[in-house]
Amino acid sequence: MSDVYDLHIDTDVTVQLNDCCREDAQAVFDVLDGVYQVEDMAAPPQATTGPSPTVWTAIFDTAGGRRQEVRPTHLTSPVGATLSGGYHAVDEVQKVLAAGFEIQSLQYVSGDQETEARLLLASR
Repeated sequence: MSDVYDLHIDTDVTVQLNDCCREDAQAVFDVLDGVYQVEDMAAPPQATTGPSPTVWTAIFDTAGGRRQEVRPTHLTSPVGATLSGGYHAVDEVQKVLAAGFEIQSLQYVSGDQETEARLLLASR
């Protein structure tokens, strides 16, 4: 292995939120944005007369950010969240979410280099 490969640690976590309104998605992303640096966020959809999107996506870098204290945050209804990335990075994001929300359900799907955590978040 090369030295460059040995020094590379995957710190990005993709966060997908589903079955929630814009306000709840923003509340979850605001908690994570207070701790980590946002790498990429899908543009919020424009108002339409038809059905609206039910998945909100952002990528957070767990190596950078403001590291603000996380306080319990209100949601209007439970929010499904899927976290994808390296094992350590996903674990760190899960801990932050657990500080701001009640985790009602937790499932893991593990791979060789990455893991996926499926959470159901609710207000504390």
